Amino acid sequence: MNDIIWGKNSVNEALRGKRVLELYTNDRYYLNIARREGLAYQELNKAELDKMADGNHQGVVAKIFAYRSYALDDIIVKENGLIVMLDGLEDPRNLGAIIRTADCVNADGIIYRKDRSVHVTPTVAKVASGALEYVRCVEVTNLVETLRKLKENGYWVVGTDASAGIGYTDISYDMNTVIVIGSEGKGISRLVLKECDHIVRMPLLGHVNSLNASVAAGIMLYEVLRSRDKKSTF
Repeated sequence: MNDIIWGKNSVNEALRGKRVLELYTNDRYYLNIARREGLAYQELNKAELDKMADGNHQGVVAKIFAYRSYALDDIIVKENGLIVMLDGLEDPRNLGAIIRTADCVNADGIIYRKDRSVHVTPTVAKVASGALEYVRCVEVTNLVETLRKLKENGYWVVGTDASAGIGYTDISYDMNTVIVIGSEGKGISRLVLKECDHIVRMPLLGHVNSLNASVAAGIMLYEVLRSRDKKSTF
């Protein structure tokens, strides 16, 4: 099965990874690349590209080899591991943004459920802005069992909850770490929360009672970097 992606950053990274099957564009730059690389292509006008893309295509759409599915063992490491687990996330834009941040901090992978959860889509790829080429995404059937296996492999699990007794900066992340991010509406589910070794809160000083999931993930991931490198300027 093949995927359709759009937008210059996403297409550029797919070209770099040699995963483009066909280009659809009205941009002379990409037409020249297709001819030079011997790629199949169609020269389409903006209206035709608009029909292919559910968003700002920036003049280029591509058919690519489907994104690879990874197994849990592919993202388990011996030390300084960093994994993001998404518990019931539903918004593809949140997933795309989290993938982009995960690449920025060099996380080992992202885990989400096969059912009742967002999956990789063209919108996710567009928001990820090319990062999907580098971040390993793992679909699992049971988050609790997955966390237990990660614990057996030396991981500590950190969840977030507004009612937690400790702040997100109050613990050290100098360990193999799984950061759990809950769904946009319900947060982390009860059974997954029970598997967390630490539950931390982020300050909410205004009027709303929660952070956007991708923002929360970004704060937590960069806190891991700060905690692991006290000399950093984050």
